[in-house]
Amino acid sequence: MYKKILVAYNGTPESQSALHECIHMNPPPSTEVHLLAVVQLSPHGMAGGYAPDIAFTTEREMMEQELERGRALMAAAGLNVVPHLQLGEPVEVIGALSDVLGIDLIIVGHPRHKTFAMRWWRGSMDALLIERVKASILVAVRC
Repeated sequence: MYKKILVAYNGTPESQSALHECIHMNPPPSTEVHLLAVVQLSPHGMAGGYAPDIAFTTEREMMEQELERGRALMAAAGLNVVPHLQLGEPVEVIGALSDVLGIDLIIVGHPRHKTFAMRWWRGSMDALLIERVKASILVAVRC
C-alpha cells in the first residue's frame, strides 16, 4: 500500500478525475495525502524579478480557492489532506515536492481528447514527468 500520495490538482475536469481516483482508492488513515496546485509564472513575471502582475495575482487567488475546494471534498471523504500551493512549472514542481516528501504515488489527470500526456507529462522544456520522478504514476482519465 502507498504511504504517501501526491494528487496534482488545478480544478479542471481532468484534475478532478485525479482527485476522485484518490478518493476511490480509499487509502487508510495512515496514508499521507498531499494535494498540489501549481500556479505557473508568466514570462513577464519571471523576467527581471518584477512584481507579479494583476493576472498572476488573480490566478493565484483562484487557485487558492480551488485548492481549498479540493481539500474539502477529500476531507469530506474521510481523507486527511495536506494542501500545497506552489509557483512554477508543473513538471518541476511535482518532481521537487515528490522528492522532498518521499512520495510513493503521484496521481494526475489526463483528457482523452488531447495528445498523450500533453499537460502533466510534458513541461515547457520537454521535461517528462515520468523521467523526473521516482514515484509510481497513476493517470486518471476523464471519461
